[in-house]
Amino acid sequence: MAQTCWPYFDPEFENLSVKINPPRVSVDNTSCRHCTVVKVDSVNKPGILLEVVQILSDLDFTITKAYISSDGGWFMDVFHVTDQQGKKITDGRTIDYIEKALGPKGQTAEWMKNCAGKRVGVHSVGNHTTIELVGRDRPGLLSEIFAVLADLQFNVAAGEVWTHNRRIACVFYVNDSSTNHEVHDMNRLSIMEEQLKHILRGCEEDDKVARTSFSTGFTHIDRRLHQMLFAERDYEGGGVTSEVDRASSFKPKIAVDRCEEKGYSVVSVQCKDRAKLMFDIVCTLTDMQYVVFHANIWSNSPYASQEYFIRHVDGCTLEAEGEKERVVKCLEAAIHRRVSEGLSLEVCAKDRVGLLSEVTRILRENGLSVRRAVISTVGEQAVNVFYVRDAYGNPVDTETIEALRREIGHSMMLNVKKDPGSAKAPQAEAEAETEASSGWSKASFFFGNLLEKLLA
Repeated sequence: MAQTCWPYFDPEFENLSVKINPPRVSVDNTSCRHCTVVKVDSVNKPGILLEVVQILSDLDFTITKAYISSDGGWFMDVFHVTDQQGKKITDGRTIDYIEKALGPKGQTAEWMKNCAGKRVGVHSVGNHTTIELVGRDRPGLLSEIFAVLADLQFNVAAGEVWTHNRRIACVFYVNDSSTNHEVHDMNRLSIMEEQLKHILRGCEEDDKVARTSFSTGFTHIDRRLHQMLFAERDYEGGGVTSEVDRASSFKPKIAVDRCEEKGYSVVSVQCKDRAKLMFDIVCTLTDMQYVVFHANIWSNSPYASQEYFIRHVDGCTLEAEGEKERVVKCLEAAIHRRVSEGLSLEVCAKDRVGLLSEVTRILRENGLSVRRAVISTVGEQAVNVFYVRDAYGNPVDTETIEALRREIGHSMMLNVKKDPGSAKAPQAEAEAETEASSGWSKASFFFGNLLEKLLA
């Protein structure tokens, strides 16, 4: 029998090009009057655009413009960014972090593991165990989940909850309340898993409608939530939309066309602008196995226009109408998952076991539905934000808000915020949409002048 010999590949070979041509990062506060310009030049590699956008999004930057080019072996990005107040990035520590995270040090596995990004994994937030929950959403479900964790003496130190189209996805970082460390007792973990799965399943007999698991990877938490809901096929079906939603939210306009000149498929997105919009779109395209070769991002508050020149990882463009339709549906879902128009409740109190169970029980008893939640702990203080509407998906009335203040306010700090855009009248919304549409024609670009924009 003939012996087959295979060539040896050094495991470090993939990093060789990065070592020879390390990424070049520039943070420029002089070229543009109103924003900071971040330029990234590096060797091209799979997923690099998502990595860059992820780092900028985790810093809560607003991306007002971006020009992307990664055709061939080189990757060139230009981002115009501001902070949440619309000001330039001038803090020296933040600039230093950008240069390190996007530069040569940020390309190492050790840096990515230890950087302050939002990642899913057992060691992501200190000594905590990470649990993932996904299933069909229903009123009061989140309250039941936190009640189980409290009864089993698990403390939730951090986490996020997303709901979309009758599905719910959660990532929680929990620890043992007695030790404040991750849980090693497999019997306790097994009991927790079984009880949570029972709650998620509800009246359904099919085990496939709910899933509970323990995460050991290092995936970005927002990307993981997108992946979980995508796996649940939340992009299928129209879901439940109230009249208020239809009046106050501008439905995204997404189109998939073909660029005959260069052999790309062009995905155009026009929608209401919001934080992390570019991350959500790039994340979805990447997880659907599409490669972004060029892109143009433009924002004229409160609306945004984004164009992506893509191909499938196998080099093919989108030809079948079914494939184009699936991309449109998946991007629509990705855009809507993070949208939380209406009311946000920020609850601050000393961290303790059962705090989340108590708060979500009060929300449930007052007829409120949690659309999204962000859970965090700073020292001994718990800071939890709940985005809520009433049981029918409508805005919360004043009487309910006052009832919450009376019930929560005596033992916790409650900060109530309303989304300014959610109160806009339908006529004003339509006028803004018309104005934005006229501006979008100015934002679209032709392939030939992309390089000129990058070098400007």
